[in-house]
Amino acid sequence: MTRKNPWVTLAFAALLTLPLGACKDSKTLQENEQLKAKVAELQKDNGQVGNDLDAMTSSRDDLAKQNEVLKSQLNACKGKHSGKKPASHKKHRK
Repeated sequence: MTRKNPWVTLAFAALLTLPLGACKDSKTLQENEQLKAKVAELQKDNGQVGNDLDAMTSSRDDLAKQNEVLKSQLNACKGKHSGKKPASHKKHRK
């Protein structure tokens, strides 16, 4: 019986595993590319939503300021009246 060199056995095992490791499933690669495209699209949509949110927040703040100005003008107009109603003129029948 001859003795085998462990390095030769290791090299032989490595040579057998290289072709198996190099084989890739085309369906998996296709799904991977589709997922990458979807992730890129979602990232783009996320950026757009962030921009829309900033615009809406700015508009809301502007409207809140305008609302406060209008409320103060309304309160100023209310303060000018005394709150008393003028006496009504009723005609009495005889």
